[in-house]
Amino acid sequence: MNKKGHLINGALLGIGLPFITAPLGDQASVQADLLTLVIEIAKFFPPIVLGALLPDIDTEFGKHRKTLHNLPLLAVAILYANQFGNLEYVWIGIATHYVLDVLGSKRGIALFYPLSSNETGFPIGVKTSSKWANLMTVAITAFELAVFALFALVLFPNFDFQLSAVEQAIGGIQ
Repeated sequence: MNKKGHLINGALLGIGLPFITAPLGDQASVQADLLTLVIEIAKFFPPIVLGALLPDIDTEFGKHRKTLHNLPLLAVAILYANQFGNLEYVWIGIATHYVLDVLGSKRGIALFYPLSSNETGFPIGVKTSSKWANLMTVAITAFELAVFALFALVLFPNFDFQLSAVEQAIGGIQ
């Protein structure tokens, strides 16, 4: 996808995920629900948008869809957040950037770069300049939110979307 698509994706996720992690009706009053929702949006929105845009920095150096569109960058984001205790949700933006590029664009990305330059994509993708690119972005974002909701509300109701949950899922990062 293009940068506009990644910005749309990050913004929709930054607003949508708080509705999953802090559903309305959980608090004693509507005001408390709305305050919790605003706090959650403030917590999620900036790092997810940053993460959603970060991989496309490689359009200015290196090889686009290779240099920063790979699993090592995602690992570095997770390790950084674990080591320094901040930017905990950037990994979500980076991961969903990858999902958007793999599912949404014809070209795909080199997930295993620098070990392999082969680009992985799905046949449903569109060209980034296509008139369908924004619709594809919104459809994939809805799919991502549905997957998050499935994990958070059905499969793993105690999942907290924080790095601690990622650490628990993969057995700890050290």
